[in-house]
Amino acid sequence: MLAWMAKTARGHNHNQISNWYLAGMLNTQLAKTHSDFADRNPQSRLHYDEARKFLPGGQTRSVLTHAPFPLAFASGSGATLTDVDGHTYIDFLGDYTAGLLGHSERRVLDRVVLALSHNTSVGGVHPAEATLGRLMCERFGIDRVRFTNSGTEANLLAMTTAVVATGRKKILVFEGGYHGSVFYFANGSAKWNAPFDFVIAPYNDTSAALQVINDNATTLAAVVVEPMLGSGGCIPGESAFLSAVFAAARKVGAVCIADEVMTSRHGRSGMMQLLGVEADITAYGKYIGGGFSFGAFGGKAEFLDQFDTSPESGRASPIAHGGTFNNNLSTMTAGCAVLGEVFTADVAEAHTNRGDEFRQAVASVIAKHDVGVSVSGFGSMMSLHALASPPQKPSDLVTRDPELQEFLFFGLLQRGVYIATRGMMNLGLAHTDDQMAATLDALSDVLGSLQQ
Repeated sequence: MLAWMAKTARGHNHNQISNWYLAGMLNTQLAKTHSDFADRNPQSRLHYDEARKFLPGGQTRSVLTHAPFPLAFASGSGATLTDVDGHTYIDFLGDYTAGLLGHSERRVLDRVVLALSHNTSVGGVHPAEATLGRLMCERFGIDRVRFTNSGTEANLLAMTTAVVATGRKKILVFEGGYHGSVFYFANGSAKWNAPFDFVIAPYNDTSAALQVINDNATTLAAVVVEPMLGSGGCIPGESAFLSAVFAAARKVGAVCIADEVMTSRHGRSGMMQLLGVEADITAYGKYIGGGFSFGAFGGKAEFLDQFDTSPESGRASPIAHGGTFNNNLSTMTAGCAVLGEVFTADVAEAHTNRGDEFRQAVASVIAKHDVGVSVSGFGSMMSLHALASPPQKPSDLVTRDPELQEFLFFGLLQRGVYIATRGMMNLGLAHTDDQMAATLDALSDVLGSLQQ
């Protein structure tokens, strides 16, 4: 090895040699890590092999894919998950923010079980639907709300609402954005996206975004933006950027849509409210369903009332919005428990502060190790990056070290902490102080092993 390094040094500097050597060591270690993972999880491997006979890739959520195969989980309790091989992990993924309450929250499940003992699938209206509608309007300061089965549907219908309201076709979205399973914008517009006429601008780049708005002033139906990129690396939007984009959009007659499917958990009324920015329509999802499928879009009456099919509305051609399970009894009942009892505005505000404190603790642990890792995020959502500094824009993620990023995932997994393969971590209500401390210790141990 020393002879090779001496020979190579004639044409390359020491830092290049060190980087190559580290990369080689990481590749070797990752190969061993994959092998150890497979040896440790034979039942998950059997599940994976069997599932692939019927499910493309062995599952129906592409984000769960990683080498050599994903874990299969058998049960969850509070802030822990147990896999089919009997290993228990601190769950710091929280189902990509949907698992905010933790696993098997009894206040939600007891309400749902009671409701289902009286009824199941209702081909009509029922009281829980209107109750959840009232809770959402009061909580988030919106006039009206419509329910869907997912955040994807919520964003799809929010965009449709804008197109119908304006009579225009173009939708402005942002690089790194993700608005559901048919709205990927990590690398331009994915070829499988829903066939809207999208235009794309850089995230957190005010001048570039305003130029795109002005260039499409007469054809722009809506601007759709996340106050923090979720799938795109937990990169918060700047308040001045979001405010300027919405102001410019309104000036040309476009509808302002906020995708708060993930970020409505922040503060008393969502992240946009904390940043002082008001949307015309907002998409919701994830945690409000308390573990059941949920989505919603709500906002100003002038837009939402296009869905009013009642005789009193007098509308000649309202927008039809079908969906057998839009108002399903389980989700509506769970949502009432979530917003009315478990995750009240007071709890949400305190949890956002707790998340900020934990993320700062993560940053402090990272600062003690010279490994080229950083953390970004807002409130109780965050992401670890194989970058020396937190990303400011989605294009920064291209320079992440993929081997180091993977090693962070497996390193924490080996130490009993489950996060997203891309580095996402989400603090939940069920996490105890001891579990948070154990997670910080695990992260420190992983980073220390990398330093060595």
